[in-house]
Amino acid sequence: MSGHAPEPASSALLQALPQQLWLLDASLQPSLASPSLLDFLGLSLHELQTLGWRQIIHPLDRLEFDLRWQQALLCGRFEMDYRLRDAEGRYRWQLALAQALPSQAGQPLRLLGTHTDISARKEAEARLREADELWKLALESVGDGVWDWYIQEDVEIYSARILQMYGFAESEIKPSPSELDARTHPEDRAQMELDRAAHFAGQVPIYSNEHRVLCKDGSWKWIHSRGMVISRDAQGRPLRMVGTHTDITQRKQAEALIWHQAHFDALTGLPNRRTLRDRLELLLMAAEREGGRLALLFIDLDHFKEVNDTLGHDMGDALLLQAAERIRACVRPQETVARMGGDEFTVVLSDLTDSAEAEAVAQKIILAMAAAFHLHEERVFVSASIGISVFPDDGRQIEELFKHADQALYVAKGAGRNRLGHFTPDLQQAALLRMRLSNDLREALPQGQLSLEYQAIVAMGSRVICKAEALLRWTHPSRGRIGPDLFIPLAESSGLIIEIGEWVFQQAARQVLDWRQRLHPGLQISINKSPVQFRHQQGQADHDQWVATAQELGLADGALAIEITEGLLLEGDSEVNRQLETLRQGGFLVSLDDFGTGFSSLSYLHQYAIDLLKIDQRFVRNLRPGTKDLALCKAIITMAHELGLQVVAEGVETQEQYELLRSAGCDYGQGYLFARPLPVEAFEQLLRQGKA
Repeated sequence: MSGHAPEPASSALLQALPQQLWLLDASLQPSLASPSLLDFLGLSLHELQTLGWRQIIHPLDRLEFDLRWQQALLCGRFEMDYRLRDAEGRYRWQLALAQALPSQAGQPLRLLGTHTDISARKEAEARLREADELWKLALESVGDGVWDWYIQEDVEIYSARILQMYGFAESEIKPSPSELDARTHPEDRAQMELDRAAHFAGQVPIYSNEHRVLCKDGSWKWIHSRGMVISRDAQGRPLRMVGTHTDITQRKQAEALIWHQAHFDALTGLPNRRTLRDRLELLLMAAEREGGRLALLFIDLDHFKEVNDTLGHDMGDALLLQAAERIRACVRPQETVARMGGDEFTVVLSDLTDSAEAEAVAQKIILAMAAAFHLHEERVFVSASIGISVFPDDGRQIEELFKHADQALYVAKGAGRNRLGHFTPDLQQAALLRMRLSNDLREALPQGQLSLEYQAIVAMGSRVICKAEALLRWTHPSRGRIGPDLFIPLAESSGLIIEIGEWVFQQAARQVLDWRQRLHPGLQISINKSPVQFRHQQGQADHDQWVATAQELGLADGALAIEITEGLLLEGDSEVNRQLETLRQGGFLVSLDDFGTGFSSLSYLHQYAIDLLKIDQRFVRNLRPGTKDLALCKAIITMAHELGLQVVAEGVETQEQYELLRSAGCDYGQGYLFARPLPVEAFEQLLRQGKA
């Protein structure tokens, strides 16, 4: 078959073959070429032999061809993709397969081979490679790093952006999936492998997982890894997977901050109300299951508001931080201490044997709070009131325990503060009574159940009645007389005090006008005003209207006095000061009630325009010659007169108290020695007498 044309039968056979057939000897001399091959090349067999086989191969493929051909001469098999020049001078990709023919001794080695045109496949692969490069470039341009994982070969190629993301140079990371897998945070590894396995199994169309990766500098970076298997073998096993890494560290930090802010107090770092409820729910379930006991402690700082208002919010915050540390130091590390807001804290004590353990912790907290707080250069004192409820004795549900601890705290504060209170069924009844009274109070004014009584205030030198205090009374249709110490706080907490206070003013204003016109031209009526009325958003407008009403009635200056407590002045609110000035300029006098019982009382006399001081009855009650109470009363009276103020002593009940106060120079007295609070008709009869 050397240079001769094939026989007719052989020629027909070669013509029928779909592949291009060729026969080469060891020196690449073709001795046979099928018609389809010669037609493709545009050459005759002789021209091909003259040109040489290497010359029809693309120049860039010849070096690899030579190497593979030498290997084929040794092993008897040849396989390679290379480009072959066609009759028009273009190169097309061919898959060349050849096998050595059996030869007898002395015969030269020959390889019989075929060409299969694979240009379409090569073009498709080129397009895929181009597409790969395009989407990789697109992803890199938005900051994502790209990875390309050849799964069966255990090879993973990382883009430059991925390496840059973790601080590595290309030479520092091997192209293997185990490289970054080993740098995945141990807490995230299991979920990452589960998500990856789910995608490999076809359970989810896209692999998606968030995990932390250890960077070169030792820091952890949160990334979102997404990917997809793009090729599988005949058995469905994944062959190649491509995906991205997106740096989500900032997002995770923001989420962590938001979560922390939602669950912990920003000032103290303690759990907030929401986290407390979550933890308490778990503890209650465990206690229910195991037959255990736990206690809930509601803690309220006494006199914190005074510190906060007088020394400023920064100092108040510093006090709260120290208070939180003291409470934490009083309980075991595993116990929950939470801040409910303001100056309120909550402690949950678990695994208790009896309620005495909770009491011991509460007393420890009270003792810790009693020590001085050092706030920069200031030294201040507060105390703590604590309410306790116990599971399961006082309730089994969160709301029950909260409600009962709050009721116990209410009792502790009402009993004088700086103490603890336990929940009892009686407290529940008292709370129920307050709720019902609060509801009934809404109907008290429209149904005419409210009235005013007047208590005489006399001049100490003559005992002549010159003033009176208007006192609000509530006669309940079924419960009878309700004490003001019970219903006034209810009116304040519900906001009803605004409407009731307006009614009291209208009644007292018209009453003093009537008595001045008929009985006593110089009579003065004092009206108690709640701090709530000053803080009310319409407070200034209400007081403007009071001034207008007094002028319309023709009331002279000094006919009405407004009694306020030191609690109002503690706020140091410029709006409160403005409202007081409005009243004084409108002819109202301002009287400071319960003087001497508040916090830093003397400072108010410099800040506010006060006309009268009322000495609290606690100083008067035990008034005896040579007592500290007498010394205090004398000091208050002397100081007030030096400042141009008049003094009213409350709670005068004995002749001895009267004589001592009169000798001390007190201007006015009020108390049972002179007269009890009386209805309008009875007080009018007393007023006609002139003295009490």
